[in-house]
Amino acid sequence: MKLETLSKETVVQTLKSQGLRLKIGGFTVCLSSSIPDVAAHLASLYGAFELVDEADFIDFYTSLESPSLLRRYFRPQVTFSFDGYFPFKPLPYDQASAMFEWGLNWCIASQSHQYLIAHAAVVELNGQAFIFPGVPGSGKSTLCAALVCSSWRLLSDEMTLLSLADGLVYPVPRPISLKNRSIDVIRNFYPEAVFGKVVNDTSKGTVGHLRPPDKSVGFGSDPAQPAKLIFPKYEQGSETSLTQLTKGRALLKLAENSFNYNVLGLHGFNSLADLVDCCDCYEFKYSNLDEAIALFTGMAQ
Repeated sequence: MKLETLSKETVVQTLKSQGLRLKIGGFTVCLSSSIPDVAAHLASLYGAFELVDEADFIDFYTSLESPSLLRRYFRPQVTFSFDGYFPFKPLPYDQASAMFEWGLNWCIASQSHQYLIAHAAVVELNGQAFIFPGVPGSGKSTLCAALVCSSWRLLSDEMTLLSLADGLVYPVPRPISLKNRSIDVIRNFYPEAVFGKVVNDTSKGTVGHLRPPDKSVGFGSDPAQPAKLIFPKYEQGSETSLTQLTKGRALLKLAENSFNYNVLGLHGFNSLADLVDCCDCYEFKYSNLDEAIALFTGMAQ
């Protein structure tokens, strides 16, 4: 049964009582919260996700709540907890929905060492996974969103999960996080896009989350074969430019964008090297999304 089969009232009550249990990619998450914005965020952006039975194993027990009764009314705040542990300082109350997404990123990145985890968007077309590593501001999430709105399959806009066991990329499709002017860029590019509440004045600026395609969510358990490793850079007014990157340089750049490379040691290095070996590696500059989509769609044929 999917979350969208529940009424909004049921979502609110389930979050407040036993917690809402969702299957997100290969993970199961239980979220508890009495905050209305959190219920609205889930109802609008997670409708296609499967609900998990109470008897099933849960990977991450999470909660979003006010730190005290007073904080609900005086400079209200929200905290995120995982198994009773609070990894972050409280944030303003109206950032609760964004805090859920950031907190879940932290849970996956800090606990899932069966994968080499890179800070990279990953999408797939015709059985080929295109991996886009990048620091904030590089344009990777904007590029990812445009490709996903153009019928590419979303695996993740935040992290690439490379299995240490088989070398495949495993999906964790979730709402795509867009920041500042990228929100309007995607709204103009794809007017049918569904966004949750846009949150202002966060540490990352203005943040909006784009609902993932139902089809991508439906394939949330199906891995993909890495094919292309592309380091994007958005530059306003620049021409579309794709430049081949040496394997050695690509390895160094990818290591810089890995969350747990050091934790995994030799196994992590070998997995990183295997990924680079099996991919064509490039640097990519762009300002025109239509040209970028046409280029990558052609490469995936």
